[in-house]
Order: sequence, then C-alpha cells, then structure tokens
Amino acid sequence: MFCAYYLPLYLLSDMKFPTLNRKLIMAQTPTLTRIGLAGLAVMGQNLALNIAEKGFPISVYNRTTSKVDETVERAEKEGKLPVYGYHDPKSFVQSIQKPRVIIMLVKAGAPVDQTIKTLSAYLEEGDCIIDGGNEWYENTERREKAMSELGLLYLGMGVSGGEEGARHGPSLMPGGSFEAYKNIEDILLKVAAQVLDSGPCVTYIGQGGSGNFVKMVHNGIEYGDMQLIAEAYDVLKTIGKLSNEELQSVFSEWNKGELLSFLIEITADIFGIKDDKGEGYLVDKVLDKTGMKGTGKWTVQQAAELSIAAPTIEASLDARFLSGLKEERVEAAKVFKSSGLDSILNDQHQHQPVDKKKLVDDVRKALYAAKICSYAQGMNLIRAKSIEKGWDLKLGELARIWKG
Repeated sequence: MFCAYYLPLYLLSDMKFPTLNRKLIMAQTPTLTRIGLAGLAVMGQNLALNIAEKGFPISVYNRTTSKVDETVERAEKEGKLPVYGYHDPKSFVQSIQKPRVIIMLVKAGAPVDQTIKTLSAYLEEGDCIIDGGNEWYENTERREKAMSELGLLYLGMGVSGGEEGARHGPSLMPGGSFEAYKNIEDILLKVAAQVLDSGPCVTYIGQGGSGNFVKMVHNGIEYGDMQLIAEAYDVLKTIGKLSNEELQSVFSEWNKGELLSFLIEITADIFGIKDDKGEGYLVDKVLDKTGMKGTGKWTVQQAAELSIAAPTIEASLDARFLSGLKEERVEAAKVFKSSGLDSILNDQHQHQPVDKKKLVDDVRKALYAAKICSYAQGMNLIRAKSIEKGWDLKLGELARIWKG
C-alpha cells in the first residue's frame, strides 16, 4: 500500500487513476472556499465563474456530475479561476467556510425544495441558502420560515441580465434575511454590474419574498418593453418599408440616446445577421411564435389582485398568447385575404407617400413614451405590494440597480 501524497508532484501529474478525474483531484483544495453554488446550467456556471473572477474561491456542485467537471474545465480555460468541484453534497457543503453561504440556481418549484433538503442535511446553525431563480415570492417566504426553524438563513434573490449578465455583471435583487445579506454583501457588490454614475447594481430589497417579487415585476416590465420594440419594428418595416440595413442603423442610433438599453442594442445587432445557411437575413425567417416562463403572467395576476392598472404589460402577455396560436392565425389570414381587405389595406399603404425620417422620429418618441408607461405600471404595482406587505421598498433604489 502506498500514498500518492508522498509522491513528487511531477510524478503525480503523470500517473493514471482508473476511477478518479484528475481535474477534480486538483479541485479538492484543503483550503475552505468563501462561497458555494449548486446548480450548474449555463446561468449557474456563469455566475460561479463571475464570482471566482472577482477573487472569491468558490465550491460548485450539481446533481449531474458532468456539469461539475465542465465548470471546473471552463474555470481552468478562462484564467485558472479558483473554482472547486464536488460530486457529492456532503463534501461540497463541508468545503465552504463558516458561516456557509450557498447560492442555488435550479428550476423553480419542487427542484428548489429538493435541493434545500439535500443541502440542509449538512448545514449548521447560521449557514445560509440563497435561491437565485425566478421563484414565486410566497414560496420564498414559506422556505425562509422553514429554514429559520432549523436555525438557517434564507434569501430569495432575483438575477437579471441572462447568461451574459451572470458571467460579466448582473442586476441582483436579494430579499429575505438581512443577516444573510450582510454575510454575502461583499461578494454581491463586486459581482453585480457596475454603473459609473450610480455604483453596483445590487441593494438589499427588503424582507420576505420582496426580492423575488421585484424580479417578477422587473420581468413583467421587460415583457412590455419587448412587445413595444416589436411593434416599433413592425411599423417601420410595414409602413415605412425600411430595409434591414436601415433598421439596424435606426436602432443603433436610438441606442445612443434616451432609448439606450440592452434590448435596443441587441435588436440593432439582430438586423445585421445574415442567414449562414441560405439567402437573406435571419430576422425575416424567425418563427412568429414565442413562449414564456411565467413571470409575466404572475405580474398580470398580481396587478389584477391589487386592482393596479397595467395595460402595457397585460397587452404584451396577450400578444404572447396570440403568438402561440399559429395555426389559427394562418387560417384567419386566409379569411382576411379572401375578403379583399388585405389588398385594400396594401393598396392604401402603397399609394400613400411616407416621410421615412418623420416616421422614424415619431416611432422613437412613441416608443419612449410607451416605455415610461410600462415602467410606471410596474413601479406602481411594486409600491402597492410594498404597502400591503409592509416591505417599505425604495423605488428609487430599484430604478438605480436596474440601470445595468
């Protein structure tokens, strides 16, 4: 019997281990890490790499162990980042310094409860779990109460910015235990998106499920924003007859002014992408059908329950419902065409001269005004919920952290 520990490192690196992954052996550092992350789909991987890149050693775990290996490999390739992978929950939890802080990025609902059950078996009093998914706020409040009975802390944290945001700087909306927030505040301040005139895009939102509720409404506002952009595109394309090249130029110019945003930026980029498997542009071949993850629907339901008018957000949700009725819309279009109305409208468009420059400016102004309405509706909903729950939410702070 021999122990590899006593072998020189240059020999160890060349040895063949039949049952162990060498990268994971390298990852099993004897030093405790600052934080852990469970759930290594793309969002989880990217957030883990972001945290490590900011100088915080991080332990990672996933039920599907290949995702652990993949994350460790990415960390190595992206700058030898301090990411340490574990294949079992016990070793994962025990690798983190106390009081332990673990972020979960798993699918909302039952998977969150199962992950909490798995991890909490090895946690100790004062340790903390943070749910970074899009969860229904009442589930977060239920879990926070259950965790507190075990002496554990809990946060529900909205993470905005998608995959790229998670990797390079998201907007973060943590709500729940303030003590838990203070345990991780130093990490969040560095990991969040940084805006020159207003600082890191993170703040403690408030008690209970406030973080998840704010993220839910944020997504509802975004539903409205995307629908408004789609309608602006439709007017410019259908009425103004702008080409994709012209549309790209228009949206790029808009992104330099009051409409500056990530959504306007990527819309401009989309118009320039050509079909690499055929002719023309990709935007003209995208199926006019979209899905949803539920947060927009929850937002509209909450607006109805609180008697808050949110027409822009509601209309955007209806548009998504209608987009799913592809077969019905095709049949309706046939009826519309056979009635002659289609040709009448087309003739009207063709014979009426359009001042493109004026149309573009009118659409820009309309889009800006409508965006303000969408944000006002969302903020009004948040204000109403804050009053109902006694959260004392700071709307100005929410606007600040959404800048990134």
